[in-house]
Amino acid sequence: MVVDDHPMWRQGVARDLAEAGYDLVATTGEGGQAVRIAPAARPDVVVLDLQLPDISGVEVIRGLLAALPGVRVLMLSASGEEQSVLDAVKAGATGYLLKSASTEEFLEAVRRTAAGDAVFTPGLAGLVLGEYRRLAKGGGPAEDGGAPRLTERETEVLRLVAKGLSYKQIAARLTLSHRTVQNHVQNTLGKLQLHNRVELTRYAIEQGLDGP
Repeated sequence: MVVDDHPMWRQGVARDLAEAGYDLVATTGEGGQAVRIAPAARPDVVVLDLQLPDISGVEVIRGLLAALPGVRVLMLSASGEEQSVLDAVKAGATGYLLKSASTEEFLEAVRRTAAGDAVFTPGLAGLVLGEYRRLAKGGGPAEDGGAPRLTERETEVLRLVAKGLSYKQIAARLTLSHRTVQNHVQNTLGKLQLHNRVELTRYAIEQGLDGP
């Protein structure tokens, strides 16, 4: 689903996606409408503009995740402002791409977002991880009492997710198939009651799993 209030931009993005073989289930220029139609359209990935005329992109992210907990949201914005990026990620966006990206970069970002990777315009990934580390240090110690038990392999995969590796890189590192890595991540998400890879990365960093 494509959500952008500029008709020409929206049509261009929709055309690029269709030509790349994606099923376009809906397009809209309003955040409120996106949230309303999402349960019926059931998109796997939402390409969302940060600046919308009715409600903010952050509110749209929250509304989409409440309506469809498994949906992945790729922000497509003209703004690379740090606060905009962090607000979107904290709200649950899976990735953040600047509108200055090429068509090839955009389609690759959509493909990786659909696969569950956290995708950021170069330079923004470090910003996001840095913020998570700051939040993790500011938080209290993790409670052990009710902590879910992960298998050794799940913990190993989680450690590599925290280091920022893609599923493909993790598969190569651990000599596993891409599908097996995805399954481990999905199982871990279920056990930890998290929604996406961004939340998983934050959890891993809070647990100190991003160290050497």
